[in-house]
Amino acid sequence: MCGIVGAVAQREVTGILLEGLKRLEYRGYDSAGLALLDADEQKLHQLRAVGKVKELVKSVSEHELRGSSGIAHTRWATHGEPSVRNAHPHLSGEDLALVHNGIIENYESLRKQLRADGYDFASDTDTEVVVHLIHQQMEQGNDLLAAVEASVARLEGAYGLCVISRREPERIVVARSGSPLVIGVGIGENFVASDTLALGQVTDRFIYLEEGDIAVVERDQIRIRHAGEDVERPVKQVSSDLVDADKGSYGHYMLKEIYEQSKALTDTLNGRISASHVLEEAFGVKSREIFDQVKRVHIVACGTSSHAGLIMKYWLENIARVTCQVDIASDYRYRNIIVEEGSLFVSISQSGETADTLAALRYAKKKDYVGYLAICNVATSSLVRESDFSLLTMAGREIGVASTKAFTTQLCALLLLAVVLGRRNGMSAEKESKVVQALHQLPELVERTLTLD
Repeated sequence: MCGIVGAVAQREVTGILLEGLKRLEYRGYDSAGLALLDADEQKLHQLRAVGKVKELVKSVSEHELRGSSGIAHTRWATHGEPSVRNAHPHLSGEDLALVHNGIIENYESLRKQLRADGYDFASDTDTEVVVHLIHQQMEQGNDLLAAVEASVARLEGAYGLCVISRREPERIVVARSGSPLVIGVGIGENFVASDTLALGQVTDRFIYLEEGDIAVVERDQIRIRHAGEDVERPVKQVSSDLVDADKGSYGHYMLKEIYEQSKALTDTLNGRISASHVLEEAFGVKSREIFDQVKRVHIVACGTSSHAGLIMKYWLENIARVTCQVDIASDYRYRNIIVEEGSLFVSISQSGETADTLAALRYAKKKDYVGYLAICNVATSSLVRESDFSLLTMAGREIGVASTKAFTTQLCALLLLAVVLGRRNGMSAEKESKVVQALHQLPELVERTLTLD
């Protein structure tokens, strides 16, 4: 999952942006970048790098970039292979820079229209469409806020957007729909991010934007709009000392993790479903090509993850009409496996370092599967790195011995997979919509269930 950090201040913000990206490294990414506005030079600087944030840090130090406002991003590829040209931020002309989390479903039709209007595209991403849309609106006389409002009205899908303009150097405009964004409140400076963790070094006060919110963030002012009207959102204080390893008010870790399931499910679904269907690009750039070849699924996992696989077997057969086989990973590599045509290999692991599951994946890669998908909670794990593509479960750290949130988020991820495969086997749009609407309701239902304790 991608990460966003932004800052507008009187001081130099490059260090804040880079530290924020480092704090989001746990989410997984393949490239990183930033854009800075130098108020003195009235110039927009952009730097991007493939690989770890340290590569971006090195590049920034070599170029000696400075700025009092800027945006930064870590990208997990959904459109276009990992490369500098596909890394965020994306620019339109010399005036506008944008970073984006989520997936724009109608980007192809918008790209066609923009090309007809004279816009050139430098990347393979859906994101670049958005920055050109906003630029087009500003060329028609709109300020940055109005341009963003007009542009997002044309978008279909999920997005968390963060935009800066050389024409309005002391403000950031953000917009949220299906992908989380928070505003960090400072004194004479303010910040934005996709996760409060990114801003723990600069503030402990946050505004959580709601679905459909658009906000203007300046040094001394924050203005939030929703459905064309100004609205107020509460400022909440969040201690930077709160970490996963702290039991808080709970008697033990398992109890804490039971009550974290609603948030973990929300995080797993964010940016992966629209109002009525699953955004399959969330599985990665290789996913559509592989899914088109799938006729059957082979799931391999251990322990609780294998139990999730057994439930998935019923979903695949009933929802997707796809044959499914489930194996305990410790047994799998000691069998003379017969891989039928069109078989997808799916490995499931909370840590991504389960020895038997890793060994099974390595054994499977000698076979003729159409692809290798990892359902996992750790972006940097061996399982994710050695698979063709992955879907992260976003459960956070799990300390309790008996699995809770890791299990339910695995089920959530597997249901998304069942739906995208079901589409290819006659699943109706109405049935998909029903499943997706149930997923939207799931976190709240979990919270209501836990009040019965």
